[in-house]
Parts: sequence; C-alpha cells; structure tokens
Amino acid sequence: MLMSCWIDISQPVNNQLAHWPGDQPFHYHTALTKEMTGSVNIGRITTSAHVGTHTDAPYHFLDDGKKILDLEVDRYIGPCKVIDIGSFAAINEEALKSKITQPTERLLIRTSLPNNPERFPDDVPPITADGAAYMRSIGVHLVGVDTPSVDPVSSKDMIGHHSLFANDIYILENVMLDHVDEGDYELIALPLPLQDADGSLVRAVIKPINGGNRDAEST
Repeated sequence: MLMSCWIDISQPVNNQLAHWPGDQPFHYHTALTKEMTGSVNIGRITTSAHVGTHTDAPYHFLDDGKKILDLEVDRYIGPCKVIDIGSFAAINEEALKSKITQPTERLLIRTSLPNNPERFPDDVPPITADGAAYMRSIGVHLVGVDTPSVDPVSSKDMIGHHSLFANDIYILENVMLDHVDEGDYELIALPLPLQDADGSLVRAVIKPINGGNRDAEST
C-alpha cells in the first residue's frame, strides 16, 4: 500500500476537545439515523469557530476587520518552516532570532506547551510586538502556534493578535507539533469558506520538502 508522507498536525475534533472557558464546546451527534431516514445517517455539529486547530480572521478582534471568506487563501498553502522555541517563555524577537534568520513566508512554532487537545491550558507563551515585527522583517505572512491563542489566556488588549495584524501576518492556532522535527515542509491548512465568520476550523497537514525530516510521524 502506498504510504502518504503528509503529516497531520490538526487536533482531533471530538466531543472531548477542550474549548475556551465560557465558549461553545464542540459537539457532534447523529441527529438522524439510517433506521429513521431509511437511507442515510445524518450528523449535526454545534461548535465555536475557535476550537481545535483553527485560523483567526481580523474580525475576531476588530469590528471592521476582514472575515474568513475575505482572506487570501494562498497564505494557507505553500512552503513553511517548523522551529522549536520551547526554552523561551515568549515568542519574541530573541527567541525567533535563535532559530531563524533566513526569509520564510510561513512559520510554525513549537513551544513548551505539551499537545493535549482535551485540556485547556492555564496560560500560553504569547507572541510579543517585537516578535511580530521580526517575523515581518524575514517575510513571514502566516504564523502557526501549538497553543490556543497567540496572547495570554487572560489578555484583554490582545497585543499578539493586533501586532500580527499590523504586520500583515495571518494566524493559525492549536497546530500539533510534538511529533514533528524542525525543518522545511509544505503546508496545507485551508479554512472553510465561512462568509461572515471570525474564525474557522482547519485541517492542517505538512509534508517534508526535498525528502528531509523523515523522522516525523506520517499519516
């Protein structure tokens, strides 16, 4: 059987998936069974747009910001770099410079936070204003983090979100990178075409470029 070299970095979406405190949890159930319809099973989903692996649109934190369907779809497809800055408490310029100085359009960041989709963390390593500015200086247009937010859980000023927006950098959250080696990959992380939404769940996958990073777990 042909083995795929695509690596799934999405959180499994199920009824045990952790959600932001006070937000709508994900729930799936079979609303209509084949016995009831005579032909098919039909599932029903209720969820926040910000559970699991997802992308934020600027409308999430700006009343006049773009919504999901307004965003450039090509930002979510293409070469990316995976780095590990787990020894740093924040995603700042110092942390980023320790790992990457060459230009890259897409950056996936592994932090010290363990991947545990069923537990919402007490806090996360945030992206700082100087971290966002440094990303822009090396050409980053999309950043993905292995945390549910680019800001501290208790944040109200949302410095990370606003700084990334000011530097024209799209946001992916809750990617799973514990099983991924640092290196160069191809990324696909397409949001759903939700016309009026402030966010969207995505299925994020990566593939090693030029045969490298083969030690990572593959689907």
